[in-house]
Amino acid sequence: MPVNSPLNRKLRMGLIGGGQGAFIGRVHATAAILDNRATLVAGALSSDPAKAKASAPDYDIPADRAYGSVKEMIDAESKRPDKVDFVSVATPNHTHFEIAKAFAEAGFNVMCDKPLTFDLAQAEQLAEVAKKTGVVFGVTHNYTGYPLVRQARAMVLAGELGDIQAVRAFYIQGWLRSRLETGGQKQASWRTDPTKSGAAGCFGDIGTHAYNLGRYITGLLPDQVCCQLKIFEPGRKLDDYGTAIIRFQGGALGTVTASQITHGRENDIFIEVDGTKGSIEWHQEEPNRLIVRQNGQPQKIYTRAGGPFLNAAAAAASRLPAGHPEAFFEAFANVYSAAFDDMCKRAAKQPFERIDTVYPNVQDGVDGMNFVTKCVESSNKGCAWLPLSHPLCRK
Repeated sequence: MPVNSPLNRKLRMGLIGGGQGAFIGRVHATAAILDNRATLVAGALSSDPAKAKASAPDYDIPADRAYGSVKEMIDAESKRPDKVDFVSVATPNHTHFEIAKAFAEAGFNVMCDKPLTFDLAQAEQLAEVAKKTGVVFGVTHNYTGYPLVRQARAMVLAGELGDIQAVRAFYIQGWLRSRLETGGQKQASWRTDPTKSGAAGCFGDIGTHAYNLGRYITGLLPDQVCCQLKIFEPGRKLDDYGTAIIRFQGGALGTVTASQITHGRENDIFIEVDGTKGSIEWHQEEPNRLIVRQNGQPQKIYTRAGGPFLNAAAAAASRLPAGHPEAFFEAFANVYSAAFDDMCKRAAKQPFERIDTVYPNVQDGVDGMNFVTKCVESSNKGCAWLPLSHPLCRK
């Protein structure tokens, strides 16, 4: 725990999802406890009660806190003097809303995987629930946790790049080049099913990350969007490729390109930002390098924890000395750590910031769902320009 933490114990974590065969639940569990500020004590690890209880030993969750359903968990934990402080929702998209809403209404802090909900109306309702209950509500857009992403954000806010004029964000994968969903592959099956994934496939799954990264680094507010989504694999029900053009308030332009059908690409999310004084480039697959360019000067490569040129935001997000790579789990943990600061303040009945947070919050979740919704609508209308601003998206 930080020296100045108002809470003199570890936070108690509950995990929803993450049962045997799952991927992202294990990531949440690992990231949340990485800095020894939380401990996993309870969970409803599957919608199948038997599987949920059978999965508990994989996380060292005691049998009496391995629940067969969300309702059972809320009822039991609400009565315990040592109840969980927060839950992590690591389940398919279509289940996020009911789970997160139930826990928030019961007074539990929530960390929810992205995209926030199945549709925009659900996201807006969750934002109202979070506001009404006063819970801390984080959304795990985990790429915002990388030290050099936070370095870039602070550089933009300090004016080091001048006025931001263009943002190009990409998320390129190739794992859905063939129709894995027809063979029963679990991750492919729900991501390509409109009854579970929502109105978008690739753009809802990874396009939202690229969009969020641009918004997080630049702070630019969106104004309008024009989008073309495409299904390249015959028979697939949701998009596997797409490109959006964004007009930001103030005149800057942005693009978001997402693909899950590009041969040989693994998890390549990267971003380029152009300002009047300089430009930056960052790649998630090489996360410990930030390229900074200015006309007439040698290209600069900033490294994580690499020296006095790093700002306080990047330094605070780094754990290891320079030259020792930090990556995915550490970035995920940084999102959790920032949310933990506010959870501790809430537990101590201290005020905390609810909108302009270091970690992505429920408003950012609404922003992402608004982006997906407008992109699908624009594509269906022949790439029509549509308004992208939203009253809850103010940062």
